[in-house]
Amino acid sequence: MRLYTGDTGTESVCRGNRDSSRPTQMVSLICTLQDHRDDVNWCAFSPTLLATCSADKTVRIYNTQDFSEVPYSPLSGHGYGVHCCCFSACGQYLASCSTDGSTVVWSTDTGEIEAVLEHPGRNPVRVCAFSPDSSHLVSGASDGTLGLWDFRTKTLHRTGAVNDTTMVACSFTPCGQMFVTGSTYGDLRLWDLDMNQLHAEKNTHDLGVTCCCFGPKILSGSGTVQFRLASCGQDSTLKIWTVSRSNTGSCKMQLLHTLTGQSAPVLSCAFSADGQLLVSGSVDKTVTVYDASQGTLLYILNQHERYVTACAFSPSTPLFATGSMDKTVNIWRVEDGHSGHEGKSLPVETATFSCEGRKLLCHSRLLVSDWSEEDVGAWLCEEGLQVLVENFKANNIDGAELISLTKETLASELNIESVGLRSKVLRKVEELKAGCVCTGVPDEYLCPITRELMKDPVIAADGYSYEREAIESWIATKNRSSPMTNLPLQTTLLTPNRTLKMAIGRWRTSQ
Repeated sequence: MRLYTGDTGTESVCRGNRDSSRPTQMVSLICTLQDHRDDVNWCAFSPTLLATCSADKTVRIYNTQDFSEVPYSPLSGHGYGVHCCCFSACGQYLASCSTDGSTVVWSTDTGEIEAVLEHPGRNPVRVCAFSPDSSHLVSGASDGTLGLWDFRTKTLHRTGAVNDTTMVACSFTPCGQMFVTGSTYGDLRLWDLDMNQLHAEKNTHDLGVTCCCFGPKILSGSGTVQFRLASCGQDSTLKIWTVSRSNTGSCKMQLLHTLTGQSAPVLSCAFSADGQLLVSGSVDKTVTVYDASQGTLLYILNQHERYVTACAFSPSTPLFATGSMDKTVNIWRVEDGHSGHEGKSLPVETATFSCEGRKLLCHSRLLVSDWSEEDVGAWLCEEGLQVLVENFKANNIDGAELISLTKETLASELNIESVGLRSKVLRKVEELKAGCVCTGVPDEYLCPITRELMKDPVIAADGYSYEREAIESWIATKNRSSPMTNLPLQTTLLTPNRTLKMAIGRWRTSQ
């Protein structure tokens, strides 16, 4: 393995074992994005942008030339965690869906909200996907319902449902006339644009499907049209299928490969733009890269520190992104091995990488109000606001002062004349106030709905603990369903969890 410095950061290069008759390729880690405050749930590329979404309720947008964040990022229109995001074909629009029961459509030119599509029944929306021509958008929810939207008019076109399951995966065929869904029941179902179910493949993944995606090519022959489909699941496998539709309209699925390169549930998968590579992310913290045609394992990448929940290939450049519960997004480049970066060939099992992130991690303390003036200075540097460090220090701005800043105090007391700079400071402060800034908060201390440290934890009828205000609001608007199980709550009675409240208090005091 040879380390070298590339255009966007420190890179590590490694070659896995490949068939010597095929062109040599290498995978390079070129950049690590560390802006999200909670689990990264999804990644999506347009020809020029990368979008990532998180349990921290935000969507972040980056330029793919240098992976700098666009001026209007982050997008903060959701009230709860964001599960999935996807670009329209031209990249002009971005859709994101959330536990709040909506799919929000954003303009990628301005970052403004173009439409809010409320899912039927307002149940948590787990997945959304555009058709290749962007004429339709499908959304799937935790109660098993599907909404097919006419994207041009932003109106609901058709609805469908699979009972007693949660929709977690969806992908359109390259022709855009059909789409497949995957659920926690473990089945894959093929639908047409009138929501007719064309085929159901039962028990494809034991304990549930987690992700699915079609390859980019349409294969024709012998009176049928064929597509490649990848699916992954809780059974720790990644599978490649042939989906066929005959001239008579009948459909079938045939399993081509079962890939077992990962040792724990596989949470995400994606084809490259040419359909030659297939990447997947797993609970075992690894990213695997396969030859999609042969089903052979090329690389195992071990850069993430927690579950790898998301992966996506760029449609225009040889890049792919992986997102994780470690709150980071890694950007990888696939390149021709003859480009001059030669490295020792390593077995795929030992192909590991290390690199410096694009940004330093945010300060490690949880409570911003406890920050010292030095902590505030360090935070300013991490956020690219070094020009303000001396000014803030001269005015004795500590954590408590930082979170109480307003436009007026920035202008009149700190004498920051630039409107843009004042707005940037306030936006960064709002991000601090909106979520935990600590990487070590015990997960059981975070409300499952808001993903924020609980102040008044209560136990609901489903046995889970929530922040009182959050679960009361949920019950008032979600037809008394459990945020964790989606099953009806037998009672709306909430019991104070005094033991948990005391534990959180002791933990805060220790920080």
